[in-house]
Amino acid sequence: MSEPLHFMMGNFKAFIPEDRLYSRRHLWLQEVSGGLYRVGLTAYSVRLLQDVYFLEWSVDPGTQVRDRQEIGEVESSKAISSMYPPCAGEVVRFNPQLLQDPSGINADNYGSGWLYEFRPAETLLQPAEYIEVLEAGWENTQRTIKGQMNE
Repeated sequence: MSEPLHFMMGNFKAFIPEDRLYSRRHLWLQEVSGGLYRVGLTAYSVRLLQDVYFLEWSVDPGTQVRDRQEIGEVESSKAISSMYPPCAGEVVRFNPQLLQDPSGINADNYGSGWLYEFRPAETLLQPAEYIEVLEAGWENTQRTIKGQMNE
């Protein structure tokens, strides 16, 4: 049996499940039914954020969103980061468990730690294409991380 797809972040393997699509914003999308997808943070983004402990949405369920529109914030031990949709589409509903306790993102980001359900209006990346995005940006990401550590 072959090893699952992954991207090496130094000594850490960021796994990339092959049963879903991806966005350049380090989000995964797994189809629930007929064009409706669950969206979550990839292992790559969870590793960079580290422990997530606060999540707030600035849009309501049923909202049509533009590509690059801020839809909320996530706070972690590393930073407060704006959240953006994977692409233009409709935010259908939020994960009710995470609204109460966002630590599920840390414990099971590819399972019960999903963020919201979404109807994308654009085509997204296949797993191998997402790995290419990670490889292309890794050198710059390492410089950013090292710069933060030296502050």
